[in-house]
Amino acid sequence: MKSEWIAKYEETEIKITNNWFSGEKLYVNNELQDEQLSFITPSNMTGNLINKEGEKLNIKTNISGFFSVSCRLFIDNRKVELKQTK
Repeated sequence: MKSEWIAKYEETEIKITNNWFSGEKLYVNNELQDEQLSFITPSNMTGNLINKEGEKLNIKTNISGFFSVSCRLFIDNRKVELKQTK
């Protein structure tokens, strides 16, 4: 089973994927920034992006659940809405 979430932040695309066989992955503009291979425990991943002002912002995301998977995304400690595409 594969799940995927996407968010836009300014000009940046953030994609989070979850797959039973390849684990969880965090992409920023199609560049892999973190990955986890946790099957039972909640997954926490981190990354960063550069905003319009040239500042480096931290990204935090976590995936949880077993039968129904959910994902949360935070940029600079503020929750960002995700759109689940798969």
